[in-house]
Amino acid sequence: MLPCIVPFNAVLGYTAGMAGGESYRRIWEQAALIPEGSVASYGQIAKLAGLPRRGARMVGRAVGSAPKDLQLPWHRIVNAQGRIAIPKGSRGYERQQELLRTEGIEIENGQLDMDRYRWDPTLDELVWGPGRLRDPRADNE
Repeated sequence: MLPCIVPFNAVLGYTAGMAGGESYRRIWEQAALIPEGSVASYGQIAKLAGLPRRGARMVGRAVGSAPKDLQLPWHRIVNAQGRIAIPKGSRGYERQQELLRTEGIEIENGQLDMDRYRWDPTLDELVWGPGRLRDPRADNE
């Protein structure tokens, strides 16, 4: 059985009362679109979310504070040079490298080739697809 998918507007309650609520929702929507085997930079996600300059920092905060049941592909977001932004040697750093490698991304010492793995979304991807999250309630059915 395929997992139940819900549009982001069905989970707006996550951002109610949260600092940066609407901006965070837009960031989460764009982060959810990054396909397996590709990466995006913090700045790229900020730009796609329509955030002003310095939005890259907000992307880091938004992804870091996203509810776990949204299951955002946080590991597919790296800095503009293709480096993992999490401190080297930390559990998060090691986990991000591991997840990227399982998706076929070659990464060495936290560095990957942005020219090779950068997500370059088409207009159709941005407008129509998928922008949805798995509904965690579907696990209980």
